[in-house]
Amino acid sequence: MRSAKDFFRPLAVGAPAPVREVPFRPSRMIHFFDPGNEKMAAKVPTLAPQVDVLLGNLEDAVQADRKVVAREGLVAVAKANDFGDTQLWTRINSLDSPWALDDLLTLVTEIGDRLDVIMVPKVEGAADIHYVDRLLAQLEAKAHVERPILVHAILETATGVANVEEIAGASPRMQGLSLGPADLAASRRMKTTRVGGGHPGYLVREDPKGDGAPRATYQQDLWHYTIARMVDACAAHGILPYYGPFGDIQDVTACEDQFRNAFLLGCVGAWSLHPVQIAVAKRVFSPAPEDVAWARRVIDAMGDGTGAVMIDGKMQDDATYKQCLVVSELADALAARDPELADAYAAAEKAEKAENAEQAEKAEQAEKAEQVEKAEQVEKAEQVERAEQVEMAGQAEKEDTR
Repeated sequence: MRSAKDFFRPLAVGAPAPVREVPFRPSRMIHFFDPGNEKMAAKVPTLAPQVDVLLGNLEDAVQADRKVVAREGLVAVAKANDFGDTQLWTRINSLDSPWALDDLLTLVTEIGDRLDVIMVPKVEGAADIHYVDRLLAQLEAKAHVERPILVHAILETATGVANVEEIAGASPRMQGLSLGPADLAASRRMKTTRVGGGHPGYLVREDPKGDGAPRATYQQDLWHYTIARMVDACAAHGILPYYGPFGDIQDVTACEDQFRNAFLLGCVGAWSLHPVQIAVAKRVFSPAPEDVAWARRVIDAMGDGTGAVMIDGKMQDDATYKQCLVVSELADALAARDPELADAYAAAEKAEKAENAEQAEKAEQAEKAEQVEKAEQVEKAEQVERAEQVEMAGQAEKEDTR
């Protein structure tokens, strides 16, 4: 058994030290492009500023006779462009393919200093990550790469899902996990040919009412269990979960619904396969300005995060304080990269504070009015009491004179 003390030691002499905490950088959309396609490669300079992550794809969607062209294209794109704050990732070919080894040998030695993350498809267990981990360390040392390249695994087989916890904790390099719904559906023998999203046949039906009337049906989420399990594994090991691809490019409404389900469950981003999905992912995986304003209001009211307070009739305690921290910290990270979002958050917070001040002023006025009313009632009661006392004194005097 390997000592726990060795977990954060480099796996090769001269390799950079592993990270102790995965850096959280905005990654709302992982935008795929084919680096072997000259038209797509030419769009990289204008596309990069629009996305959080740009991924040069070498695996699926790249034909076997174009694998080398795509690999060389990614090297050329990486060397020719300044990506600024945008991360550069790649998806290599699967480890059981004849191209994966050459992908790693070429990319790490040629552009290892430009690559942030390597996405590994069809990971089935910790052994797959251990293989990539050791090889990356050796290549980083050989190429004098100064920072470790992180690893992202795709859950695309039933075995991978069954071993998701050991995959998530297999190496300090682990950056995150993505759901690969199409290959996973095939691995499970699921009866769907869709790439992500729901299915009209996967539903529940309301109970019969006895009158023969039509019974309402409600479509369910095929991927709820897998996403939730993936999110738990990632949270337990301090890495990041992502929803994968949504294949129906034209159905942006269903795409947004699927992305939002994943976001609410804990995912930090999703894949975008077409420029139209970039805006969808950006919108969905950025907390709404009103939610951010509310979260910051709760944080301000809670002080050190202990105890409980009532805000607008809703109880807030240490649990809701932690929930609000998640939203606020994500908003801060996104705002640092996205000026428009920063302005929207600032405007919402300003409006929230103005509304709170107005409500506080109304409450203060109502309290003053209530105090005045109480004072008037007290004064009236005293006047009545004095009048009664005068009347009683007069009656007593009349009785004395008799």
